[in-house]
Amino acid sequence: MKYNFDEVISRSSSDSIKWDQIPFGEVLPMWIADMDFKSAPAILTALQKRVDHGIFGYTEIPEAFYDAITRWWERRYGFTVEKQWLVPVSGVIPALSAAVQSLCKTGDKVIIQSPVYNHFHTSILNSGRIAIENNLIYNNGSYTIDFKDLAQKAADPKVKLLMISNPHNPVGRVWTKEELQTIGDICITYNVVVVSDEIHADLVFEGHIHTPFASLGEKYSLNCLTLSSPSKSFNLAGLQVGYFFTQNDQLRRAIQSSFKLMGIELLNLFGITALIAAYDQSEEWLDALKQYLYKNYLFLIEFTALYLPEIKVTPLQGTYLVWMDCTALGKTADELTHDLLEQQKLWINPGSMYGVSGEGFIRINIAAPRAVLQKGLERLLNGLS
Repeated sequence: MKYNFDEVISRSSSDSIKWDQIPFGEVLPMWIADMDFKSAPAILTALQKRVDHGIFGYTEIPEAFYDAITRWWERRYGFTVEKQWLVPVSGVIPALSAAVQSLCKTGDKVIIQSPVYNHFHTSILNSGRIAIENNLIYNNGSYTIDFKDLAQKAADPKVKLLMISNPHNPVGRVWTKEELQTIGDICITYNVVVVSDEIHADLVFEGHIHTPFASLGEKYSLNCLTLSSPSKSFNLAGLQVGYFFTQNDQLRRAIQSSFKLMGIELLNLFGITALIAAYDQSEEWLDALKQYLYKNYLFLIEFTALYLPEIKVTPLQGTYLVWMDCTALGKTADELTHDLLEQQKLWINPGSMYGVSGEGFIRINIAAPRAVLQKGLERLLNGLS
């Protein structure tokens, strides 16, 4: 194998949120969405070159940054992102908050599709806006969108935004073009702007295709805001680099104004360097990573089928986050994860943190060397037996 994803690298004492915020020793963390793999060699080389230069002054964002993003979206998704649509940001979470604050007034409503990434809910509440849940439909172990309920809620004139996770965190769905068009049609009808978090877009597995929401057509593109970053795909979260884009000049200016008011207009120079190296030189590494991640998923499927048949694993179409239905065990998600942490020292996410509809579920991060994943699954087995 050209890239050694089996290498186990200690992250202890590296100030890792995942590994060093542990309540007691010997805990195996499989919760927060970052990976336990070294980043791509080209990224490490580019960063080392930047370090060797030795001067880290104020840095403007070069044309190469924008060029790398536009080439990536064209190459991977066949979609042209115009440079003037792009706005660099330090991450998806700040962009989410800026969108809510810029495009909604206090007391306005934002629709989210639960169970969903917890920072959707947090960004809405922290901004003094109201979160409205359009719960996904769970049937036969998989999820679909409740379009009738979405239309009813979007019709409320107080609703200004719909946040979607595409691919979906935590349930692992990759929404089809038809599903996205139906969302888009409902939102256009009721003048609701779509905020599409596409940070996991690069991690879609074979047999499924990521459709950028903005690629559906001009009327959809003018009514949406797309958020993304190389941080999930290339394990760069600590470098705090991302971007959003929209064809709609009015939306773009409104959100840019929010960042300007806070004096946030520059990026970390290492983040700039890493994004360019990721998108321009690390595609082969990413494709190898995806193969490894999918084999991890198949390993998990085989393990649970053999030893934990009472747990239903939601089919993983994208992301490295596996959503597991533990409702047959008769415990709440908090009880399950608390017991696993205390008794087996396995740290995973309770489904309830993604909304009430996540009760009885757990989310486990499989982006780790297979030996580490196996150890985690053995602890899961011991805790649930």
